[in-house]
Amino acid sequence: MTEAVQQRIAEIVGSHDVVLFMKGTPLFPQCGFSSRAVAILEHLDVPFHAVDVLQDQEIRQGIKAFSDWPTIPQLFVKGEFVGGSDIMMEMFEAGELQQLLGDRGVARA
Repeated sequence: MTEAVQQRIAEIVGSHDVVLFMKGTPLFPQCGFSSRAVAILEHLDVPFHAVDVLQDQEIRQGIKAFSDWPTIPQLFVKGEFVGGSDIMMEMFEAGELQQLLGDRGVARA
């Protein structure tokens, strides 16, 4: 993993309140897990920046090292790694994701 890739990821995560590294785009997710992650964020009416890892192999591999998490999608809120789609779903169903977004001052769209 190169320092340059880690720096690019850090800049992306640091420039947006909510970032979703996913396969595909919000309009055309390329896997069910990415689709579910987008659906959760859209349901919560949270603006987010999506990064299509299928378009950039360095980012696709680099994000796994950056977060120390083996799968995609990956959600970051205010620079902090939250988890993948299963964790997002559990947190959403428990009301914890809404709480986290509120606590971090993430405004709805």
